[in-house]
Amino acid sequence: MQAEATVWVVDDDDGMRRSIAFLAESVGWRVRDFASAEALLAADPAPPGCLVLDVRMPSMSGLELQQALARRGIALPIIFVTGHADVSLAVQAMKHGAVELLEKPFREQALLDAIALAVRRSCRDLASNAKASRARALHEQLTPREREVARRVALGLANRAIADELGISAKTVQVHRQHVLEKFEVHSAAELAAALLPLLAGEEGGP
Repeated sequence: MQAEATVWVVDDDDGMRRSIAFLAESVGWRVRDFASAEALLAADPAPPGCLVLDVRMPSMSGLELQQALARRGIALPIIFVTGHADVSLAVQAMKHGAVELLEKPFREQALLDAIALAVRRSCRDLASNAKASRARALHEQLTPREREVARRVALGLANRAIADELGISAKTVQVHRQHVLEKFEVHSAAELAAALLPLLAGEEGGP
């Protein structure tokens, strides 16, 4: 997945932007660079990858772009670069999910390390989201009774305990249990728990 990643560079300083792009390309990253936040938004960036953003730009700053991307649901890890770093700026950037904030002039290796970290995070998040989406789709295929059984199996309850809770026979629980495992394409309660519990936790933690 990292081979498909793109490093999106946004800096109104032509020399700095080209320097960052050349550096990233020199170690094999695919790069797209833009002179403004508006140009990046028009390009509709998407993961996997990361953003290298200048903090202070005319029209729309890097922090404003970070917020605009969040509103659009575009989840790309961000590395901020600035010539005017200060504590409050760093705190604000990191609070909103920035991976790193580098003050110009920065060490080339520091930027490359930050890009590698950000891309790994992007790939991991993308894989996790795909896994969650698949679990959600499979869960929706279950009947209401299968969902009741699936939740209890994932929580580690034995068939007899599930039968007692639901007021059905242990044999019926076993039938539902087998159907659930088949639909989720798993072979054990532990595998079902790994797929289902994060989904259930998200639903219970929602509004």
